[in-house]
Amino acid sequence: MPQPSPARSVIPHDGTQWAARHMPLLASTMQTFGAAFAGRRIGICLHIEPKTAVLVSYLAQAGADVVITGSPGTTQEDTADALRDFGVTVVGHRSDTLDQHRKNIEQVVESQPDLILDNGADLIEAVIARGGLPGLIGATEETTTGGLRIRSWDSPPAFPVIVINDSRLKLLVENEFGVGQSVVQGFMNATNLMLPGAHATVVGYGPCGRGVADTLARLGARVSVADTDPYRALEAVMAGHRVGDLRDLLPQTQLLFLATGHPDVIGSTEIEALRDGTLIAGVGHMPWELDSRALGEQTTSVRRSGASGQERSVHQLHDGREITVLADTKMINLTAAKGNPIQAMDLGLTLQARSLAAIATGEALSLVNGTQAVPAPIDRQVAADLVHVLTRI
Repeated sequence: MPQPSPARSVIPHDGTQWAARHMPLLASTMQTFGAAFAGRRIGICLHIEPKTAVLVSYLAQAGADVVITGSPGTTQEDTADALRDFGVTVVGHRSDTLDQHRKNIEQVVESQPDLILDNGADLIEAVIARGGLPGLIGATEETTTGGLRIRSWDSPPAFPVIVINDSRLKLLVENEFGVGQSVVQGFMNATNLMLPGAHATVVGYGPCGRGVADTLARLGARVSVADTDPYRALEAVMAGHRVGDLRDLLPQTQLLFLATGHPDVIGSTEIEALRDGTLIAGVGHMPWELDSRALGEQTTSVRRSGASGQERSVHQLHDGREITVLADTKMINLTAAKGNPIQAMDLGLTLQARSLAAIATGEALSLVNGTQAVPAPIDRQVAADLVHVLTRI
């Protein structure tokens, strides 16, 4: 594995420079494949925070024209301002509503990118809605949520879309270990509550839910898991978690983590089953797993408190129960913490950069139109590079 140059610069921003020092995979990848981005316009929808700013810095240094917008509620304004000062076009702000976010997406698409790096399929959907872009040669999609969304459409996109979360490597390292750590850290930041002895239920035992459940258990919480997939339910049982039907688990649940990626998982029936004092946190990409309309119909008043990103909304229900929702179920690891650990993001963003480079160069990796996993040769090489990094003394 080539050694990254310590002199390679990123935006003059403390958080980004600190992150860059611990992201050797991405630095090495950009040294080797950065030329693929020269003269390209890259449209990005991604959480704007120091680790993603490292990737954006490297792309800009390689000669790419980058236009980026964040995901709703997660943009770190100081990082966004530093990127603007660096010459990157940054669209939108942390306070943007979902309607404003859609306008931001349209602005990125209107810049006519050659390549897209997406997070939740918002950019890709906007491209499809307008009938395509003439110069677009392909895209990457970061999330499982985005991959599911694209695959639900009647027709696949008329360009390659590499779904990074379909990578075996990313599922293991970033989702299972990185997300588990950062979600629990965000929850603790937002609540200042103890985990040992608490009854926690994780809804969804995919890679992210597994990471959250296992991390909670290691810290002493009593963990239950609800998943309709029998294989995942079996995995949870064999990991030592209590497994059951969601509505049977909710009356004992104190801490509820939503990690399915699907809308309205917690509806009227589930809200009626919640115990007094339940705290609800979002893990999935979109804040839609809790049916906000159903909760509103059962709510008589709401008290809001907490600093920005760590907001707590206490819903007083008709029957006197109180249910606390953290950050409106936006991703708690990004609203109340600093996102996934740097080394986990080094891996994920390396897969992004390497996959985008393959699309840009037309590398002979049998790419097809529509969704596909990270090509196996890329996944295996990055895995080997990561082993080298982790075992180097």
